[in-house]
Amino acid sequence: MMPLVIGIDIGTSGARAVAMRPDFSIAARSAVPLDRFGQSPRDPAVWWAAVGAALTELLLAIDRATVRAIAVDGTSGTLLPVDGAGRPLAEPLMYNDKVADDAILAVIAREAPAASAAHGATSGLAKALWFQHLPGIAAVLHQADWIAGNLSGRFDFSDENNALKTGYDVEARRWPDWIAATGMRMELLPRVVEPGDVTGILTAAVADLFGLPRDVIVVAGTTDGCASFLATGAASIGDGVTALGSSLTIKILSDRPISAPRYGIYSHRLGNAWLAGGASNSGGKVLAQHFPLARIVELSATIDPTTETGLDYYPLGTAGERFPIADPALPPRLEPRPADDADYLKAMFEGIAAIEALGYRRLAELGAPALTSVRSVGGGAANPAWTAIRQRKLGVDFLPALSDEAAAGTARLALIGASKAGLL
Repeated sequence: MMPLVIGIDIGTSGARAVAMRPDFSIAARSAVPLDRFGQSPRDPAVWWAAVGAALTELLLAIDRATVRAIAVDGTSGTLLPVDGAGRPLAEPLMYNDKVADDAILAVIAREAPAASAAHGATSGLAKALWFQHLPGIAAVLHQADWIAGNLSGRFDFSDENNALKTGYDVEARRWPDWIAATGMRMELLPRVVEPGDVTGILTAAVADLFGLPRDVIVVAGTTDGCASFLATGAASIGDGVTALGSSLTIKILSDRPISAPRYGIYSHRLGNAWLAGGASNSGGKVLAQHFPLARIVELSATIDPTTETGLDYYPLGTAGERFPIADPALPPRLEPRPADDADYLKAMFEGIAAIEALGYRRLAELGAPALTSVRSVGGGAANPAWTAIRQRKLGVDFLPALSDEAAAGTARLALIGASKAGLL
């Protein structure tokens, strides 16, 4: 029987699971919304119930005796305090929650290197400092750490990607000394390993609950963003992934770390490579301000992507840009407006494609490799006219994304762990 591994993605709206074969093909998938189990997406009990339901549904579609490994990804920067048994002690602080404590933010600003991802009110370190004085606290964990801990019974591990915003030094591969200078109790921080490292095996209770073999290993996962990149199949230096969702996000696999705080850029470590990228305020949400989706589809069918409108748009919803131009006052540029709606939409497609191209050039200026290929995910990736315009602007090969599911990227890490353990 062909062995399988499982990747689990716990996001802001639901839990998803993917069963993957060693050749990266997907054997089964499942998805369960968080609101089936409660109204609060920040309740760890809701997270675990959704993960359990997604795993149960997935296992109905496969031979569970063939499962060898499980890995988990979660939202980057979501933290919760736990006691010695892994029980949550307070409501988690989610990825976009801000710590409203000027003293905490000031000490991080004073002690953290300028390039550290631990700066800011939403950083993992700010949340860890906020939680550390709770009575009975034994550890501060990231969301993925806690879910994996429920599987293995080990609540003392994290991975390099989740730990980045908590101040972990991914180049030196250790918690840096400056964190202690902030007053952080270092014993509360988890042990950090590489994504894909084995961190334990299923507890007997969990194995019996899901009808899984008791020797299934638990593998260190990653953040949801890194998992989504891995899911596409991008694996070579110079491979880029563009997400065309409500915002425009680009990432490239680099042979060196890239740090540019001005643009909000820092690098996650993926083995001996680095994942760097940035997010623009442009994207699909700007298009949606001008046309409903059905009208975009209708107009796109009439667009000739081989010609230029000659309009130089910088589509933004409101003033302000973060990447590839760092200017909080940058005004939208959406004039003059052609009389023809199709021309107007085409000019916006051109403008967003130009921002995308500038973004990859900006990363190269900052030390990233030249772009060699692009894989596209998100709703905009399915628009043929927009794709053709982007191909013309970027001038590199456009390759198919194998998947846009974060759970599939995490399953790839489970395969790495199973291979390291000699289970494949």
